Amino acid sequence: MVMPGGGDGILCGVVRQYAGTSFLLCWVIVAFFSYLSVAGFSGTCFYKLYWPSQVTYEKWMWKSNPKFPTPEKVRDELVQTCKAVWCAALCPALAFWLYARGDEAPVPFKGFCGTTPEYGWGYNLACFFIFWLGSDFYEFSYHYIGHRFACMWNWHRHHHVFFNPTPFAVVADEFADQFARSLPLVLFPLLMPCNLDVLFGVFMLLFYGTGVYHHCGYEVRWPNAHTGFFNTSYHHYLHHSISIKSKPYHCGFMFQAWDQMFGSIYHGKCFCVQCQQAEGKRSRELFDQVALQDYTVLLKPSFWVSGNLLACFTGTSGEDTNEELMSQKEDETVMKVAKVMNEKKSTPTHVAKARGAAAMATMASTAT
Repeated sequence: MVMPGGGDGILCGVVRQYAGTSFLLCWVIVAFFSYLSVAGFSGTCFYKLYWPSQVTYEKWMWKSNPKFPTPEKVRDELVQTCKAVWCAALCPALAFWLYARGDEAPVPFKGFCGTTPEYGWGYNLACFFIFWLGSDFYEFSYHYIGHRFACMWNWHRHHHVFFNPTPFAVVADEFADQFARSLPLVLFPLLMPCNLDVLFGVFMLLFYGTGVYHHCGYEVRWPNAHTGFFNTSYHHYLHHSISIKSKPYHCGFMFQAWDQMFGSIYHGKCFCVQCQQAEGKRSRELFDQVALQDYTVLLKPSFWVSGNLLACFTGTSGEDTNEELMSQKEDETVMKVAKVMNEKKSTPTHVAKARGAAAMATMASTAT
């Protein structure tokens, strides 16, 4: 097998210089840079939007969920992320290891770094769009089946304990999800000649950057919930809060085209910030009633050892309530009860009792 020519580029050069042909060292280096990305992208965003000294009424007006998650829930996100990074780093580490092995790689590997006589800037640009669109469809596909099938939901459900996410929830998944998410980083260079700098740049900057936007918990004026072609932070908040097993809503990462093709667009009542503002639910009076969380405890070692170890490890030490899901379930139950009562022509008293029973059933099912 003859590897494509060219220099080591940026990422390949770092890995080859410090890891050589050691897979273990490649894995450690990739994990290290992944942690830097989390700290740089997610950490900066969290500070700007959630840190007590940075929260303002003007920012809160654009927060999807008016409440702030507890420090315990943010700790859960961070613990899950720290675990997940090591699994997410496996596929890219394998790609760099195969590159470093060169002609001695155990399988044909077509990845290269830098520009080459065979593959110039035009080819790299074409690859950029292939990586972007192909990976976006792939991300949608595995995400969709994670909701559609019970066996896959058993893995993916751990990410949905963060129904009011912060930027630290981007990769707060279990191991299977992270392995599936990073698989294209080794599949592309196994299937076609591709520039590893371009491929990893797409995932590190474009996809992780979009992931931070999706999980930031805030919306922007444009693109917004009503733009139509792009899955915004509102759509992803909606996904986190009410998309559960057998109810896949907005599973696409960037483009809504995939959700439209597979029928996973949410058609219920919109609860984006612009609609809430129009309904008067983002007033300064309501902001004054919001409990601002003291996230400075995240900097105290005692806080990290004070929780239940198993609960922290599984991302369940926080006890926040998913009010959006409770509301959705209650509305659905009430509609079913109302339909039955209407068919039986029951009295208003019976309907009221049924509504109360539906609400209690909803609370019980949500708690489990």
